[in-house]
Amino acid sequence: MNILFTHAYFLCDDPKEQVIMKPYPPLGLLCLSAWLEQHGVENTVFDTTFSEFTALQTYLLQHQPRIVAIYANLMTKIRLIELVRFIRGQEALKATFIVLGGPDVTHNAADYLAIGTDAIVIGEGEQTMLELVRAVLEDKSPLSESFKPSKILWGRLFQIDGLAFRLPDGSVHRTAAREKLRNLEDLPIPARDKIDLQRYLDAWKRRHGHNAISISTQRGCPYTCRWCSTAVYGQSYRRRSPQKVADEIAHLQQQYDFDLIWFVDDVFTVSHKWLSEFHEVLKKDNLTVRFECITRADRLNESVIQLLRECGCFRVWIGAESGSQRILDAMDRRVDARQVRAMIQTARREGIQAGTFIMLGYPGETEADIRETVHHLKESNPDLFTITVAYPIKGTGLYEEVEATTGSALPWDQYTDRDLDFKRTYPRRYYDAAVRWTVNAVHWHKAQINGRAFSPSGLKFFGKMVLARGAMAYYRQIGS
Repeated sequence: MNILFTHAYFLCDDPKEQVIMKPYPPLGLLCLSAWLEQHGVENTVFDTTFSEFTALQTYLLQHQPRIVAIYANLMTKIRLIELVRFIRGQEALKATFIVLGGPDVTHNAADYLAIGTDAIVIGEGEQTMLELVRAVLEDKSPLSESFKPSKILWGRLFQIDGLAFRLPDGSVHRTAAREKLRNLEDLPIPARDKIDLQRYLDAWKRRHGHNAISISTQRGCPYTCRWCSTAVYGQSYRRRSPQKVADEIAHLQQQYDFDLIWFVDDVFTVSHKWLSEFHEVLKKDNLTVRFECITRADRLNESVIQLLRECGCFRVWIGAESGSQRILDAMDRRVDARQVRAMIQTARREGIQAGTFIMLGYPGETEADIRETVHHLKESNPDLFTITVAYPIKGTGLYEEVEATTGSALPWDQYTDRDLDFKRTYPRRYYDAAVRWTVNAVHWHKAQINGRAFSPSGLKFFGKMVLARGAMAYYRQIGS
């Protein structure tokens, strides 16, 4: 075996996802795999989602791939480090060239190289990976005693854009930035045949009675939200044609039995022209789809929402993050909280479920801002909402803003950016209580509206709301 793509996400390690049970395959890896195949480079994918770490270890020792390419993100960092160290510690794998890519490596390249990685792919990976694979496979020089690349391969690496690697003196060298793919029409359909996609569909079906498949239509995001990472695709907007997307949908409908589509794009309705053309293509090709997507309130209006419904959208996630305009402005969200509420209400009125995202604990947020967010959720009345406590991802504007007060008591290889904390208006535990208060206050409000305030579930929401409110007051008072 020459090339193995893998990741380090194991469902068996994730108790929260075992409850949610809505796993999706690693589309990024499958895109890379398909790209290499399209250019005549055979490869294998080891999908770890339904596997175990020991099974991956055994597979590596049995097949001894020349190149192992691993996808890295916040969720998989700890296991990925363990995987790299395992490979580096095996005599049978001494000839294996380890390359990492994904959103977590761009701003942590030196640390990932220090654990034994040979090269880091920075940004969009298709072209860089193809050139790197060819360089490694064409290098027939014997390995040095330290198992480092030969001088010939070193020379080739300097000529490949979009790479980071360590020089003999231990310093990190980055080659020129890789130019992004201009025409996404050149991309093949992700190589879903390289994995057992049916396992994902079956897992969904057993838990929820329906299942879903994920599709990407675009790359990049043109917006500037300070907490959001654009480490892979950049602050850009590039998109496949509506016809190409429809062709992929038709292909998937022929190959698999699925109920829903999840469009993974950051802002599905960023182009109204594209959406209108997509609608026409669906009609022309006689395709019936049911999907959910993410967008922004400022890229919605009543006609766009109607068009989404006609295309088959049953649920739209409208980013909010906060009900406080002051905090939205601090995030550089460039959206009006009133518009967010109006679009959530309009979507529901037009028969589309509306979901939204909330973030608490942003720098400078006060209790008054949190109250505005609770009011925002009560007034907009989304069908679904999720809440997180803000954390600084390295390379983002938020990270730069709070870096001086950011830290972790753990060494780098034992924490992820999600574990980082920074100086906030109130103690960290205050925001955990604020999350509980927000959730239960909104649910109790819904119970009141529906005449179930004094039902067992309504009283449960009320009790949890009161307890969380007390916890907020306590943590605000003690200040730590």
